[in-house]
Amino acid sequence: MAAVIVVFDLGNVLIPWDRRFLYEKLIPDPTELDHFLDHVLTLDVNARLDRGTTLPALVAPLIDQHPQHQSLLEAFRDRWVETVKEPYPETVALLRELVDAGRTCYALSNWGADTFAMVQHQYRFLDWFDGLVISGREGVVKPEPEIFHRMCARYDFRPADALFIDDSAANIAAADRLGFATHLFTEPALLRADLTARGLL
Repeated sequence: MAAVIVVFDLGNVLIPWDRRFLYEKLIPDPTELDHFLDHVLTLDVNARLDRGTTLPALVAPLIDQHPQHQSLLEAFRDRWVETVKEPYPETVALLRELVDAGRTCYALSNWGADTFAMVQHQYRFLDWFDGLVISGREGVVKPEPEIFHRMCARYDFRPADALFIDDSAANIAAADRLGFATHLFTEPALLRADLTARGLL
């Protein structure tokens, strides 16, 4: 059976996110910026937010470990919203077209519970989804199978009924193993072509 449900990742598919959006403002030297992001506020550290750790609980021990970077780490806690930018209009337009065509659409995103709450109201298109599964609320993250299983159980559909769209190859591979149709997102034009070829648009 062809996919009839569309599942979107959020970060860097619909909403640009990068720690650099904030820290390029605070660390003008590119070498120092890379060192800070590679050795202090790493992606592995950030992943704790995706599992449900709050910003204050994340930052406090980091300050203890790296007191010389206290002000920079406090900026992550206090100015986290500057790590996201305006949504990608082309991808939002695709979501709108899918909804207008009567497609069932869900979001499945690795995102902290408190950080998602900070910005959820800013993105009106989030209300277009039939359901949202946010990892920080679940305490489990992609690419772990459990978060996919929870989504399918909660909204009563089979992986084989859905197309999963994500910019992470690891997440795509996990979804493939579970039986989803998949699209590794790189740009809206290619996603549009794939949705059209699958008869979803």
